[in-house]
Amino acid sequence: MPIDAVNGVTTNAMTRAFPTTTDVTGAPGAPATTGATGDGFAASMTNAVDGLQQLQDTSKTLALKAVTGNLDDIHDATIAATRAQVTLELVAAVRNKGVDAFNEIMRMQA
Repeated sequence: MPIDAVNGVTTNAMTRAFPTTTDVTGAPGAPATTGATGDGFAASMTNAVDGLQQLQDTSKTLALKAVTGNLDDIHDATIAATRAQVTLELVAAVRNKGVDAFNEIMRMQA
């Protein structure tokens, strides 16, 4: 698989996982803000997991069609499986970095 295809998958996953809007000052492309509640990271992770579930469901459906012979193009199933795998790795990496940051903050307070 060309590296551009993987970059596109990663970029699309990041776009869905971490949407951008305008910030308080109106600058486009800034991370989406949720106000004073502080739910930005939690909401982003929830969206990422929801998107991951959708990609995995699509992958599973296409794989089932491929096995039963109801799929015209096997590439669709392969691409869907790769998207789900790359997105899972991305969400896991972001989660791990968040846990590492939390642990580091807890060590600072001790």
